[in-house]
Amino acid sequence: MDKIQAAKKIDKLKKEIDIHRYNYHVLDKETLSPAALDSLKDELFRLESAWPDLVTPDSPTQRIGGEPSSRFKKVIHDRPMISLFDAFSPEDMSAWKNRNENFLKHSYSPDYYCELKLDGLAVSLRYEKGLLVRGATRGNGQVGEDVTVNLRTIASLPLSLRLPSEKELTELKMSASDQERFKKYLVNGIIEIRGEAVMSKAVLASLNRRYKIEGKALLANTRNAVAGSIRQLDPRITAERQLDFYAYDLLLPDQERGSLVTSRQQADSLARCLGFKTVRQNRLRSNLEEVFSFYETVGLKRSDLPFEIDGIVVKVNDLKMWPVLGIVGKAPRYMMAYKFSAEQATTKVNDVIWQIGRTGVLTPAAILEPVKVGGALISRSTLHNWDEIKRLGLMIGDTVVVERSGDVIPKVVQVITGLRTGDEKKITAPAVCPICGGPVHKALGEVAYRCQSNRCYAVKLRRLIHFASKGAADLDGLGPKLIEQFVAAGLIHDAADVYGLKRSDLLGLDRFGEKKADNVLAALAVRKQLEISRFIYALGIRHVGEETAALLAGIFVKEQSDKSGVIKPNELLSFFLSLNSKALENVSEIGPIVAASIVEFWHRPETKDLIKKFGNYGLTLILPAVSSSGVQGSVARLAGLSFVLTGTLSGLTRQDAKDKIKELGGKVNSSLTKETNYLVVGSEPGSKYQKAKELGVKIIAEEDFLKMIK
Repeated sequence: MDKIQAAKKIDKLKKEIDIHRYNYHVLDKETLSPAALDSLKDELFRLESAWPDLVTPDSPTQRIGGEPSSRFKKVIHDRPMISLFDAFSPEDMSAWKNRNENFLKHSYSPDYYCELKLDGLAVSLRYEKGLLVRGATRGNGQVGEDVTVNLRTIASLPLSLRLPSEKELTELKMSASDQERFKKYLVNGIIEIRGEAVMSKAVLASLNRRYKIEGKALLANTRNAVAGSIRQLDPRITAERQLDFYAYDLLLPDQERGSLVTSRQQADSLARCLGFKTVRQNRLRSNLEEVFSFYETVGLKRSDLPFEIDGIVVKVNDLKMWPVLGIVGKAPRYMMAYKFSAEQATTKVNDVIWQIGRTGVLTPAAILEPVKVGGALISRSTLHNWDEIKRLGLMIGDTVVVERSGDVIPKVVQVITGLRTGDEKKITAPAVCPICGGPVHKALGEVAYRCQSNRCYAVKLRRLIHFASKGAADLDGLGPKLIEQFVAAGLIHDAADVYGLKRSDLLGLDRFGEKKADNVLAALAVRKQLEISRFIYALGIRHVGEETAALLAGIFVKEQSDKSGVIKPNELLSFFLSLNSKALENVSEIGPIVAASIVEFWHRPETKDLIKKFGNYGLTLILPAVSSSGVQGSVARLAGLSFVLTGTLSGLTRQDAKDKIKELGGKVNSSLTKETNYLVVGSEPGSKYQKAKELGVKIIAEEDFLKMIK
């Protein structure tokens, strides 16, 4: 990018950022998530850093907040309520330390006070002679809004300051003379407390349950809920929102930083003595390595906190150094916001390609400029289907918002049309299969385009990979690359062919020695007996997942009660050929579309040939025992119970856990509802842990789960 291109991009970014900041701060309307807005600001900051002469006074990087609303009386802050520079990695934090050393012109290794970065609304409280006289929002940093009446409804916010005892102040290492000076501020002077108004996760969930019943608009998240609550014209609405307040700064307007209160840690403790809540998890750390450790620990416990946080704020603990380090641009040198990896970020769509699945469905994927989202570098994102592309109004070359949460596949959630240059290209629906060139069809009432060719290489490969996968036949060691090698060599044409592989076939392949060949054949021999539900799922019947496969296996076992032990694949084929759609629709959880798909699959000539081939290669199917209630499993003690799994299990694999639950008559679901009976929690659980708390779903640790299935 040259300087002319940079200037154009900077201008577009400034305009786009200002639009969304105005919408949020003035109109109380969030049109872009904070994470995505941070991503745009970061891009602008990097461009301005590369071309500093392009920085203008009106740049969002030089401002602190939005304009105050005209609905409230304006308040001029005695000292600006500054915002912070953001860091997202240890490298960013180390760079911050290096910049400070360069500024000071000597090495500098201070103690750091680490505070949780609450995700709420920053406010300033002015106390005169110990009494609250004014509460204001940050506004644009210089001018805020007087919201005193609403802030007075927050129960945890003191209307008058508590007078600390001599013992308390002595424990804070305050000398006798300093104690007297401080008490004068309490009795006759001015003390300003700054902090964060927040709404707890539990209150948000409770209010939304009530609002849903009453037919009111739901609160989007705790951050938006707080901003909307504090800026209500009716304080009774603020009061019902049950907000909380945590102090994070203490100012004495006519005192230089560090002259009376000497450290951030001391200021935190002093605020607590005055009657304010402070975050108990805040900690003093002696170097950046300890800061990184604190950051990781907080990240792991984030979901257990009663309030939302988006990182930590790392502050130089010595307040005397704050005026020395000073402010650069919009933010101070003496503190840094060390944020968690954003779950949203902005990037550019370089191309859109069409991938093909095992059922022939063509799925569009966006090829992205690599961007870090949720701690991972993302270079592609699913677009789901053609309807989603049309809904987004997406074009190649667009700047988009990409979202990723936990282990969820990244997705494009928004197009930022304001950053278009005119060079973007339209995306067209596929006319032919991109792999085999065969015809593509979109059935009436469906959103998916589908390759119609039965000979499509990609479809065949996907079906084979699915058959060998862990939840299906679980052919250990037969990964996608190995299967593709077998297909390319002409050794396998369908799933049954894997059981016909010979040692001589494998030894003729590239990078196949005797040991590797023997390992593959041994893995296949072990899986020549498959549980019937695994086999049905592995066949890749359209609309049939693991749960439906288990249902179909149960139907067979119940109807063929004279059979036990193992059966041949042809017996399964004969049974399903005898069923019609109506018989299947009578089964709970199988609707007409799924029933029609199942019947159509078993009646295909190629299915009949495939099943016969499995039998010829010696594959047999294991029948589970049936309890008196008709539920599969030797003991159906989990019958009627539903489970959801989250986190990493140490005592068994997730697939083993699913299999055991099903064997004992239970159900495993991928998403939580109020009807879920148990959430099984392993290490590093995802967002389901907090959702289970909100829904009242019983949460059990892996240890208790293992006892349950023993």
